Amino acid sequence: MEKQNSTQVQTAKAAKKVGGINAAWTILILIVIGQLIYHFILGSESNFEGGDPKGDTKNFMGIIHKGGIIVPILITLLLCVIVFSIERFFVLTKAQGVGSVTKFVSQIRTLLDKNEINEAISLCEKQKGSIGNVVKEGLTTYKVLENDTTMTKDQKLVELNKSLEEATTLEMPMLEKSMTILATIASVGTLIALMGTVIGMIKAFFALGQGGGSPDAAALSIGISEALVNTALGIGTSACAIMLYNYFTSKIDSLTFKIDEVGMSIQQSFAAYH
Repeated sequence: MEKQNSTQVQTAKAAKKVGGINAAWTILILIVIGQLIYHFILGSESNFEGGDPKGDTKNFMGIIHKGGIIVPILITLLLCVIVFSIERFFVLTKAQGVGSVTKFVSQIRTLLDKNEINEAISLCEKQKGSIGNVVKEGLTTYKVLENDTTMTKDQKLVELNKSLEEATTLEMPMLEKSMTILATIASVGTLIALMGTVIGMIKAFFALGQGGGSPDAAALSIGISEALVNTALGIGTSACAIMLYNYFTSKIDSLTFKIDEVGMSIQQSFAAYH
């Protein structure tokens, strides 16, 4: 029963850690926004000669609108990259805590060398964030185990390591949430752009063939323009997604490394003093 209650508590904690913006609803809202941008901003009458979206364009927004039905999809992908990147930035900044992570790790290791566990726990409460939560959990278990007389030293070290791993596992979903969305956009964005490019080239070659000896230059240029607009949007969106994904991945890896570093110091301190 006690084990079952412990599992339920961990599940509840994990659910709380994964909180944040709802990805499904956010994407649906961004799809609507993407359509609105395409039809009412890019497709505004002021962007075209005579106010006719089927006529000649007056500016770059009108040119983008001429990209066709794939453009609103690419706009949605770009909006997803922007929104989820902003969300990841704030989440990871919060996960680092209120102070410098490097300084925090150094201070914790100094306190562990002096076996000042209560002071280390107080420092974790000031630091907060994911790293503060994990280290605090490990130090709390440390205090419990040092007064335990029912387990051997090796059993205590195993239990301490288990506590640190569980605390880290609870924090990881919050850190990695939405990263799969950025990774997916990075790989899918160019494929969707390629689809738009192919559609544009089909229109261009259709205009070339339909004209016989004198192809319709206007229809030909529109098809090529549509192809290039989709290519540019897709490459730009994928490039942004790749760079931001790699940036956030490095931030997560750095934070995880710091957590592992402090966890190892806690175990070494326990082995040395107990």
